[in-house]
Amino acid sequence: MKFVDILHAHLDAFNQTYEQQITTAMRQAIYSMLSCRTNTERTSHWACQSCTHTTDYPLSRGHRSCPQCQHNTTADWLAKQQTKLLPVEYYMVTFTLPFELRIIAKHQSELLYQAMFSVAASVLKDFAHNSKSLGGEIGFTGVLHTHSRRRDYHPHLHFIIPAGSFNKDKKQWQKSRGKYQFNAFNLATVWRARLLEYLTNKLDITLPAATPKKWVVDCQHVGKGLPALKYLSRYLYRGVLPDKNIISNIDG
Repeated sequence: MKFVDILHAHLDAFNQTYEQQITTAMRQAIYSMLSCRTNTERTSHWACQSCTHTTDYPLSRGHRSCPQCQHNTTADWLAKQQTKLLPVEYYMVTFTLPFELRIIAKHQSELLYQAMFSVAASVLKDFAHNSKSLGGEIGFTGVLHTHSRRRDYHPHLHFIIPAGSFNKDKKQWQKSRGKYQFNAFNLATVWRARLLEYLTNKLDITLPAATPKKWVVDCQHVGKGLPALKYLSRYLYRGVLPDKNIISNIDG
């Protein structure tokens, strides 16, 4: 059983029920999944070298929500990231959007996700620059996960960061040591203040009345980095509901 088959069978009823809640991005995802490898205007042309036989195969649409598309994309991303790994230890820092702000993310996802990346990146760079043990520039790879393993809507960012920084003036690599690269409580405090300021002042977004005082940031040592990259790649280029997890479709 495939998700796209269920989508085909129930699309009219879905549109009728959720018409007021379907965003442009959702409609684009639906169109991409329904037309994936069926649009004969976009094909790859194959010819046999031993005879005159030729054939055309419809191309995939490449949308990140499509269960049919993303295996090769995931493998390519992982291979590319592996070539960037340094021979050092790594940390993973995770920034979580609190529950109270997720309603904004649902309706203005593009704006909020970009804001999350911009703010989190600035926080990490400033912490590294101001750190007595580092005092330099850091690089990192950041990815967005929109759902938890239980498929609850749960936007959060993961950053894979080498355990050290580069001092441009001295042209020297400064290694960091220990289980934690930065103080998670301090990271969370600055993350909260900067993101709220960004949303209100730059994006003019009205915040919910109840915004929690304490936010969650996690900072952990993850070894050489490859296991963390493999973990991130599993959830990076795929829809929330893979075909293999669909057990049955009963009564619509």
